Amino acid sequence: MLAALGALIVAAVVGFLLWANIGVMAAEPEALDAVRADTDVILTDEGAAWVLAPASGESDTGLVFIPGAKVDPLAYAATFVGVVEEGATVVITKPTLNLAFFDFRPLSDFTQLVPGIDDWFVGGHSLGGVRACQLTDGTDGLVLLGSYCVNDLSGSSLAALSISASEDGLSTPEKIDGAAHLLPADTIFVVIEGGNHAGFGAYGAQAGDGEATIPDAEIRAQITDALGPFLLGDEASVNSG
Repeated sequence: MLAALGALIVAAVVGFLLWANIGVMAAEPEALDAVRADTDVILTDEGAAWVLAPASGESDTGLVFIPGAKVDPLAYAATFVGVVEEGATVVITKPTLNLAFFDFRPLSDFTQLVPGIDDWFVGGHSLGGVRACQLTDGTDGLVLLGSYCVNDLSGSSLAALSISASEDGLSTPEKIDGAAHLLPADTIFVVIEGGNHAGFGAYGAQAGDGEATIPDAEIRAQITDALGPFLLGDEASVNSG
C-alpha cells in the first residue's frame, strides 16, 4: 500500500516537472536579435535573471520584472528596450520551474545583481504580475502588464501603473476592472486599444488569447510611452498620454 502510494507521488511529481518544462513559450528570434544588435543597451545573463541596462552605464532606476507562466524571460527583452534606452535598468527574473508562484526568492536576490540603483520598482506580466503584487514591500512602485493583484494593496501609498490591452483574452478587461479595487486609489490605468495578452512579450501566439488589431511594434511603443515616464519620474505624462 505504502509502496503504491509512494509510486503515485513520484509519478505525480515527475509529471508536474515535465509539464512545467515542456511547452515553454520561446522568445521570437528576430525580436531578440534586434535587442542584441541595439548598441544603446546591454543584455547580460546574471544567472538568476537577465539584466537589460543602458550601454552608457548610467542608470539609477530599476525594475525587477517577473515573466508570465511558462514564458521565456528573454521574450520580454524587446518589451523593455525602449525604457532602457531612456535610462532605466530592467532585471527579468528566471522563475523557478518557469512559474512565478514556485519562486520564493526575495526581491533582494534580484536587486543585488545591479548595485548602484537608487529606486527599485517591481512588476510582472500575467501570473508574474500577480506574484509581483506580493513583493512590493520596500519598493518605489508596482508595474502590471496584462495582470492584476489578488492581494489587497488598496490602503497602500505605493505608486502603481496598470497597462492592459483591449483584446486580451486571458487577463480580460473584465478581470482587470474586477480587481482594480485591490490597487492603490491613485493607480494609473492605461489601456492599449487593439493590443492582446501575448503582445506584452515577444513569444508568438498564446492559446486562449484574443487577436491583436495593431502591430507588436505599436504595442511596445505604447508600453514605452506609459512606462518610461512612470519609472523615470514624469507620471503626469503617463496620465496625459
